[in-house]
Amino acid sequence: MPTDLDTRQRDTAAGLDALELGVEPRRSDLGRRIWRSAWPKLLAVALVILIWELVVLSGWKETYVLPGPATVFSELGGLITTADFWAGVRLTMTRAITGFSLAVLIGTVVGAAVATFAPLRAAIGSLITGLQTMPSIMWFPLAILLFQLGEKAILFVVVIGAAPSVANGLISGIDYVPRTWLRVGRVLGMTGLKKYRYLILPASLPSFVSGLKQGWAFSWRSLMAGELLVIVPGAISIGVRMQNARDLFESSLVISYIIVVLIIGILIDVLFNTADNALRRRWGLTGD
Repeated sequence: MPTDLDTRQRDTAAGLDALELGVEPRRSDLGRRIWRSAWPKLLAVALVILIWELVVLSGWKETYVLPGPATVFSELGGLITTADFWAGVRLTMTRAITGFSLAVLIGTVVGAAVATFAPLRAAIGSLITGLQTMPSIMWFPLAILLFQLGEKAILFVVVIGAAPSVANGLISGIDYVPRTWLRVGRVLGMTGLKKYRYLILPASLPSFVSGLKQGWAFSWRSLMAGELLVIVPGAISIGVRMQNARDLFESSLVISYIIVVLIIGILIDVLFNTADNALRRRWGLTGD
């Protein structure tokens, strides 16, 4: 006859086996987690739409200046079915990805160099922070003088707007790598590039991802400003289409493009948050 002690031991062993095998969460649990994450966002969207509708109904502005949500969403629904719209989105995203990639490359190299060499940090450390706080709009007159009205002018402002944030994120991450880890790395023979590849960069990754996220925000804002200010002949991007809608006084179309830019920004932010949460789980910084 099995005793209560035997039964408890079997239950404990079964629980440990399930834990070791990594039993997948049930679909109902997954659904509840998704709903728990989604409902605050849906509520916020509903409140914004409600306030928007109330402002329109108050008569603060004429409806041809500030159209209601129904008019704008109808315009947006027709907009996203056109090939021209997606061509503009593709051009804008190509510029964004190209500029951000260059900013990550430059910011990573500069950040690693500044964090490693004390004289270099003393020379340009504060300059990097100063560049990060510079409004991107201030760079456009110089960019136009250097590159005229072309793609390079927009790319220049995107890169110079994002690279300092990437560099500062890496510098901050390297600064907070525990000194004990560095001593252990030296004992294990990690020097030069090997030390960065296997020790410093992995340890600074959480802070670096935060710098990338902030760098993307700067690059996206710089790009939108650039597309409104620098009109490249033959390049019909989101910013150009918004400017054309403003010139034609099509308010619903202008707001539709604002919503498109907002949605793209939110989707990219979700990607960064997913990467950040994965890193936090890997480092044991969450309660999951």
